[in-house]
Amino acid sequence: MTLYALKPRFQSLLRPLAAAMAERGVTANQVTVAAMAGSLAVGGLLCLPQCPRIVFLALPLWLLVRLALNAVDGMLAREFGQQSRLGGYLNELGDVVSDAALVLPFAFVAPFSLPAVLAVIFLALLSEYAGALGPLTGAARRYDGPLGKSDRAAIAGALALWIGLGLSLPSWIAWLMPAMAVLLVVTIVNRIRGGLRDA
Repeated sequence: MTLYALKPRFQSLLRPLAAAMAERGVTANQVTVAAMAGSLAVGGLLCLPQCPRIVFLALPLWLLVRLALNAVDGMLAREFGQQSRLGGYLNELGDVVSDAALVLPFAFVAPFSLPAVLAVIFLALLSEYAGALGPLTGAARRYDGPLGKSDRAAIAGALALWIGLGLSLPSWIAWLMPAMAVLLVVTIVNRIRGGLRDA
């Protein structure tokens, strides 16, 4: 069970917005690229040397916007006849690029370390790759948990909110990244097992 299970309800709230964007000629691929570009911009800003902690408040706000954009691009593709091979590539690649950009800033915040954050980024990439490989084996795209994209976003958003409010991080929070790495390994295994079972 992951937060991804709430996606249908979230999409229903955004369906009027998707319809309005389709009427104005906005394409699913444009929305996907905008979500990736915004993530790179926010992540890059937070990685700047001596970035003020208050700027981290931009991350949870952007995560909400990105969540909406990700839901809208899917609806534009499926419900307004905009599915394309290019869109499939952009959707998968945009997600892993955005995830990496929005997690990397924590490598520069004590007590987190660059190796631990890079491990989370790498394993997150592998987990999405494992999910995307499902159709190649005759299964559906896998979204198994326990640490899917939405769950990682929730953790990153809560952590960034804490940092942005100027609250001190306890030393034990350094274990958060290794714990996420372990959960990502479980996620990868679950997605592979689920894909094999479906196939």
